[in-house]
Amino acid sequence: MTMLMHPVHPGEILLHEFLIPLDMSAGRLAKRLGVPRTRIERLVKQDTAMTPDTAMRLSRFFGNSVEFWMNLQTNHDVAYARRNIDVSHIEPLHA
Repeated sequence: MTMLMHPVHPGEILLHEFLIPLDMSAGRLAKRLGVPRTRIERLVKQDTAMTPDTAMRLSRFFGNSVEFWMNLQTNHDVAYARRNIDVSHIEPLHA
C-alpha cells in the first residue's frame, strides 16, 4: 500500500480545485456559505484547519461530502504528526 507522505491542506484543494477554476474569491464563497470572509481566507492560506461546520457548508455548496473535506484535514494532520511527534519512548502494551 502506498502512503501519501505529504497530503495537501484542504485549503489548498479548495483554492486550486474549486475557487480558481470557478473564478471565485474567498470572500464571495464566504458570503455564499454564510460565514465570515476571514474563515475562508485563512483556510485557503492554510492558516487554519477545516472544521466540521465549514466542511458541511462546503459539501452542501459544492455537492460533495462532508467526509471528503474532513478526510483531507485528517490526512494532513496525521502526516504532520508523523513528521513532528516522537512516540518512540512509549512502550507498546502487550496483552
